[in-house]
Amino acid sequence: MDSDERIFLGLGSNLGDRPANLRAALASLDTLPGTRVVRVSEFRETPPWGVVDQPSFVNAVAEVVSALAPEALLAAVKQIERELGRTPTYRWGPRVIDIDLLLYGDRRLETPALTLPHPAILERAFVWEPLAEIAPEVVENLRRAALSLRSPG
Repeated sequence: MDSDERIFLGLGSNLGDRPANLRAALASLDTLPGTRVVRVSEFRETPPWGVVDQPSFVNAVAEVVSALAPEALLAAVKQIERELGRTPTYRWGPRVIDIDLLLYGDRRLETPALTLPHPAILERAFVWEPLAEIAPEVVENLRRAALSLRSPG
């Protein structure tokens, strides 16, 4: 684990024992090759987003270090989701666990499977608030970058 890139993952659950689901996901992340959870925000109960007629979520953001490349880390977190009981439903639907790659250092990536940084970080309080709790400078940098993209040049 010689990468000094700061990697941030968003976690959410709105089915079953939601805090236990987040703890299980975090424990599983720690077992991935060359990966370690560095810190985790407080767990927060949040209203559903997108499709609002479903149970509230418990959300958190975790900072990890990993020797896995972004695509490999994405594949690994999707496998963790399946192992913890996530089954495909519909977009923004209820789920036992959801793990999103938010940021992987300063990398910019856009593939059919993965966009980095996650394009909706600043639009979703359930993401940026816990991220700001553990890495306020990261949120500030994202805000500055978003403003510079919008301002006339």
